[in-house]
Amino acid sequence: MGKDTKEAREPCCSRLKMFLVSLSFVYFAKAFQGSYMKSSVIQIERRFDVPSSLIGVIDGSFEIGNLLIIAFVSYFGAKLHRPKLIAVGCLVMASGSFLTALPHFFQERYQYETTISQSSSFNSSQSVFPCVANQSKAQDWTSESKAACENEASSYMWIYVFLGNMIRGIGETPVMPLGISYLDDFAREENTAFYIACIQTVGIMGPVFGFLLGSFCAKLYVDIGAVDLETVSIDHKDSRWVGAWWLGFLVTGVVMLLAGIPFWFLPRSLPKQGEDGKGKKDKGNDSTGAEQDRFIVEKSEAHLEKPRPVVFSEMAKGFLPSLKRLFSNTVFLLIILVSLVQVNGFVGMTTFKPKYMEQVYGQSPSKAIFFIGIMTLPAVALGIITGGFVMKRFKLGVLGAARLSISVSILFFLCLIIQYFLQCENAQVAGLTVSYQGVKQFSYQQESLLSQCNLGCSCSLKHWDPVCAYNGITYASPCLAGCQSSTGSGKEMVFHNCTCVNAEWPLPVVNSSAALGQCSRHADCNHIFKYYMAMNVLSSFMIACGATPGFIVLLRSIQPDLKSLALGMQILIIRTLGGIPGPIYFGALIDRTCLKWGSKKCGGRGACRLYDSDAFRVTFLGLLYGLYSLSYLLWGFLYSRLSRRQKELALQNQVKASELEFIGVHKHNKEMDLPLQSKEEQERDNSV
Repeated sequence: MGKDTKEAREPCCSRLKMFLVSLSFVYFAKAFQGSYMKSSVIQIERRFDVPSSLIGVIDGSFEIGNLLIIAFVSYFGAKLHRPKLIAVGCLVMASGSFLTALPHFFQERYQYETTISQSSSFNSSQSVFPCVANQSKAQDWTSESKAACENEASSYMWIYVFLGNMIRGIGETPVMPLGISYLDDFAREENTAFYIACIQTVGIMGPVFGFLLGSFCAKLYVDIGAVDLETVSIDHKDSRWVGAWWLGFLVTGVVMLLAGIPFWFLPRSLPKQGEDGKGKKDKGNDSTGAEQDRFIVEKSEAHLEKPRPVVFSEMAKGFLPSLKRLFSNTVFLLIILVSLVQVNGFVGMTTFKPKYMEQVYGQSPSKAIFFIGIMTLPAVALGIITGGFVMKRFKLGVLGAARLSISVSILFFLCLIIQYFLQCENAQVAGLTVSYQGVKQFSYQQESLLSQCNLGCSCSLKHWDPVCAYNGITYASPCLAGCQSSTGSGKEMVFHNCTCVNAEWPLPVVNSSAALGQCSRHADCNHIFKYYMAMNVLSSFMIACGATPGFIVLLRSIQPDLKSLALGMQILIIRTLGGIPGPIYFGALIDRTCLKWGSKKCGGRGACRLYDSDAFRVTFLGLLYGLYSLSYLLWGFLYSRLSRRQKELALQNQVKASELEFIGVHKHNKEMDLPLQSKEEQERDNSV
């Protein structure tokens, strides 16, 4: 008996578990790639001098590539060799990552905008006179811009980033629908939720490393190894700083190449967990499961059939009927709508969260990315595994999974509401957020940068070269601060006799000097940021707890033979209407809160240098409030539909049980009457 038990036990290194480990690593690698892309959007925006709306287009190119072939891969791929298709996808994703980094090796060296000639700013023996020097600079602008425009075509190199990200999206297409359906086809029903939670948990570790890599690269200068860093007068806290964004894409490409190797050696199909090699099942282990049977109209045994030779003409004939069957499922349609609305908010939030932390709380991009990677994402991983554990521990069905997903999502929304009240004051910038007298004001006009104290300097209003005065006010440039001279060089340069610092202040300022760089926020802003991070971690945990239950609702509400197609169509619809437009309209509305735009060499508008942090916060959180409120309304319809179906099926089962009971009783009575009847007849015969 012990021998039989040992033979029935599943080996620890079964091929299904090898597939599970390999798929988990691919999820890690693709999340590693995707999160690094998210962490680099600020650097890409500054390097190519593009607005946030265009960054949204670049970020959405991943979804564009994905939707081009997702429907066909999901349908035809389910009938082909799924592991090898995943391996091909990994190879394509690695190629896209390498293409994304390519522009760096063809572009000219990065030249940040400045009002001070770099040739003189790094010579400590020569003083700079901003108020005087800027006059000749303004006069020579036309001739300089003409020369600079000869190389301005390099600014369109962002197209390579767009194409590389789109190719990554094409390569990612087979991973989720084919990988999850392969796992669900050959795993026990009770293990599926836990396996998916394990995959998602390992996958969420990818963003942890991706954001940490992004934080590291953001501190490295973009042209590291090609320029003397002593000649760079800005640091990683400056809004003109560009980190080594290209370096991380080379790293993530290599990781993705390694992740695809095991899938070349995995089989096309596996025996079901609980079956022996001959296809015999353990009792009660159905491939679709009792829970799924209760929520689908028909049951298909297509996945139990032996693989047949692939005939594409036969598969093509069944494509449209399969789509019709899929979209006639009301529950599936409602799940798509809920996911669509929530993904709009999620993608917009993750794309611009580093910028939100930078502009609202005064954190540097590298520090913001680091906090996301080291604090927020582990909470997400813990939330995903917690959701899967709760599903397995309490054996929640479809309705239980729906209730769990709705509950934690509402708690997430409450955390978002609290974040609205965690705000810091705007950075004090003369002429933009405060007047030159220090009175709070908001101005989106460049002319507001001028004042009586700097009118004689003929300063350029287009450049952003901030200096921090000792009165705590930031000025857009040394010239606009009215500075007359300077000492020091590079990052240590200090400007003196700044007329705007002293002349129009209510009380005379003893020190009228200013240093390079923007002034730091008030000390209390750091305390507020700690509370924000605490709520951010809590909200991330809450929303992640509902990921696995929500996914199980989808899997258990569709026919088994439509599983891959359903997952593929979900990705297609959500990424078309959620992943692509979300970052674009988030970025476009965020651009409307910009107070000071940078300038390109030819005089065109570059990336935004300073935002109205209050307007940024209201816009960013307001979009999230609206989207998630709509999703809860749709969740109500979905839960109502699930409950109604549950009651209908329960009533049907009760009627069937009553019928069976009636038939059983009638049959029993009939059997009992037969011997009595024969006995009476026998007595009658005897009396006669």
